[in-house]
Amino acid sequence: MSQDCSGGVTVRRNTFALRAADGLTLAASPTFAIMALLAAVLGDGPAEMLCSSGNASPLSGMVAMYALMSAFHVAPWLKLIRAGRNTAH
Repeated sequence: MSQDCSGGVTVRRNTFALRAADGLTLAASPTFAIMALLAAVLGDGPAEMLCSSGNASPLSGMVAMYALMSAFHVAPWLKLIRAGRNTAH
């Protein structure tokens, strides 16, 4: 594919890259939420026996880590919801 003088090919590639990046940012929070749910349901497994120090804080497990990661990555969803509400009004 040849590039014209206006750089049309580059613009299309950049647009695709930006949309792919947006999709990845939206995928993070639900992925971590699912991982937190799976860790809570299935348990931490054999690695927990190696890494735990007995009765540790409830915030020290994998469930808490995945839940926090999900909360930290929820910003793109909030922006999307806010943008949707602004266009609806």
